[in-house]
Amino acid sequence: MPKTIKQAKAKSPEGRKKKKIKKEDKFIFKLSSSLPTIDAVWYAVNTYSGHEYKAINALKTRVRTMGLEDKIFKAIVPIQSKMIIRRGQKVKIKEKTLPGYVLIQMIIDDNSWTTVRTTPGITNFIGIDNKPSSISQEEIDKIIKIVKKDKPQYQTPFSINEVVKITNGPFTDFIGTIESVDTKKGKVKVLVSFFERETPVELDFLQITKEL
Repeated sequence: MPKTIKQAKAKSPEGRKKKKIKKEDKFIFKLSSSLPTIDAVWYAVNTYSGHEYKAINALKTRVRTMGLEDKIFKAIVPIQSKMIIRRGQKVKIKEKTLPGYVLIQMIIDDNSWTTVRTTPGITNFIGIDNKPSSISQEEIDKIIKIVKKDKPQYQTPFSINEVVKITNGPFTDFIGTIESVDTKKGKVKVLVSFFERETPVELDFLQITKEL
């Protein structure tokens, strides 16, 4: 039975929807269907701030169309989890640890260098005297391990010695001074005056507010 134009188009390369790289929790991106060879090395490139994922998408397309799948293999955008306070609620977000940078695994030669360097969104390679500096596999493994560990840190607007007001709990409406901040647990120790003595009280970020 002959295929309809619609069916043929759906199965043709032109008819397929291009898969765009999604940010979300992903941080390692395949730029090629080929496996990296022993000669492949990691390099860092600068991108326009906020254009890291767009640059990777553009590079992936160029690798395919220019037949460089045996030269350019993977890209990494290091990310980490952070807890922030938004509208009185704790919210987990993903944040780039190296904004404006992308790590690329490739075999460098004139052709692959030019392809990466002229990709929209990428401004230049990181190096000395126009010579890209390589990154050791050991350093890359450390970055991957840190990202996979994914222990969120709290992003806090509070700092040590800052005066705050307690808004919840047995010390509600007390004014105190922050003695320490624990960004891993999202807690602070606040010194409050109690029976004419300064007493340390451990509180959640949500239990205090800045005293204006």
